[in-house]
Amino acid sequence: MGRLIAVVLFIAVLVPGVLLARAWALAAGRRAVAAAAVEFAVPTPEGAATLRRQALHGRRVRRLGFLLGVVGIVVSVVLFAEASVFLWAPALAIGLLTGVVLAEATRPRPRWRAGTPPRRPRRSEQISLLLLWSMRVVVLAELLTAVLMWQRGNLPDSVGWVALVVPVLAWLLAEVALLRAVTRPLPAEGADVPVDEALRTWTAHLVAAAVSVLALLPLGALLLAAGIDLGDRVTEGVDLVPVALVAGGFASLAAGLAVAAFLLTWLRPVRSNDRALAG
Repeated sequence: MGRLIAVVLFIAVLVPGVLLARAWALAAGRRAVAAAAVEFAVPTPEGAATLRRQALHGRRVRRLGFLLGVVGIVVSVVLFAEASVFLWAPALAIGLLTGVVLAEATRPRPRWRAGTPPRRPRRSEQISLLLLWSMRVVVLAELLTAVLMWQRGNLPDSVGWVALVVPVLAWLLAEVALLRAVTRPLPAEGADVPVDEALRTWTAHLVAAAVSVLALLPLGALLLAAGIDLGDRVTEGVDLVPVALVAGGFASLAAGLAVAAFLLTWLRPVRSNDRALAG
């Protein structure tokens, strides 16, 4: 009976990760609609120049994120020597994802003329609120897990600081990018409206995906470590806590990898000559 309960609990804990991956799969439809709207409109010269400038800015800042990842690898080698052989991938991933969020938070403001009176979009027009709040919940869960494990002495100080600082900084940058996207007035000319909406949609999904990955993968690793540690202890009866922690760890890792796959599809910049619905 205890094994059956453990299996049911394991499957139940996996459900949120499956639902999150499903929500990101549905977001592909929003991307197709936004890209098609750009394709079927003829942007003004200011709109075309904005698309080129935004794409160039994104590439430059993401390269900076790659350099940050390389610096992180060098620092890990200096601090941890042979143990750094397991840290190069996380360091590079942190740098790349930080570059994605930083690029969206520092997007140059479009130079087209705003409407009079100024009009601003609603958040739900840019991204599903489920994806937005799931990002925030995952960051909070990762921070709470890291704090609890750090307080109990299960995390080295260096790992604890990284587990706390990196998600918080990424989340703050994401909120800045989201705030800028929702407070910027809509353009006055109709041809530039779909371009502006597509850029806002790209920004919202890019930062939500990048921050979700930065929180889900560490959360999964922390939950797995905690579950394995508790599983090694001798207890009376059936202890379902280790099972729940291990299942939560697997679900977080799987969801993080799934969101990372969707993030790759959003990295391609908005283009006015893409056939969004072809193929």
